[in-house]
Amino acid sequence: VFLSQELGNKTKGKHQKQVCQIVLDHFEQQYTRELGDAWTHIRDALTEPLCWQYAVLLNKFSQSAELESSLRVWGYRPAFQEPLPYLPSSLQCYISRTPGRFPAQKHQPGKLKEYFLLNAASLLPVLALEVKDGEDVLDLCAAPGGKSVAILQCASPGNFHCNESDVLRSRWLKQTIESFIPDAFINLITFSTLDGRQIGDLKPESYDKVLVDAPCSGDRSWLFSSDTRQATLRLIQRKEFPPLQFQLLR
Repeated sequence: VFLSQELGNKTKGKHQKQVCQIVLDHFEQQYTRELGDAWTHIRDALTEPLCWQYAVLLNKFSQSAELESSLRVWGYRPAFQEPLPYLPSSLQCYISRTPGRFPAQKHQPGKLKEYFLLNAASLLPVLALEVKDGEDVLDLCAAPGGKSVAILQCASPGNFHCNESDVLRSRWLKQTIESFIPDAFINLITFSTLDGRQIGDLKPESYDKVLVDAPCSGDRSWLFSSDTRQATLRLIQRKEFPPLQFQLLR
């Protein structure tokens, strides 16, 4: 009952967010030029809360049959129902047709969380990576940790290296992992705060798979910025991302 009430409260007001016109005007110019006719559909997805697929990723290390049953009762359904080239049975993710976030779980020392909240689209690069047991994997820009958690739901890497150059975000990353992964697995994970652009030179030929969730402008959240001054500043700052993204991929 508590979860149902929380879910209802979280959903209220999601349709009332106001689009920042300065940002939308900029997107109209840039993305019409870059994407052509496809921009019309992408714009709808950015501005319409009904298109935002917040997902509930179940934690295989803290399984709850009751939670899974409740999700179905509340109208949630498996996020990936079509046959995919790679979809481990251990990866259980649910989405809802209605907007709004599922209530988050609070951290409890000594107890693993039962689920992780993320956008369903965040799982697509994880599935594309097709991680298999025993492979050596690097998550290059790992904070806040959602994709790292998802990888560990899919398989048991031989060596799993989670890197995040920002020290504060790295602490957040480690706490996230510790909230979802048993101690026996935590000890097999390497955490670092290296500059991701240098890892290729420092550790060449060290990994079977590398996930690069590069820093980005966060267009969707930025589109609903209530501070037009900040929005104008970010129009300038976002130009710095493509060179950084290229360097990280390289």
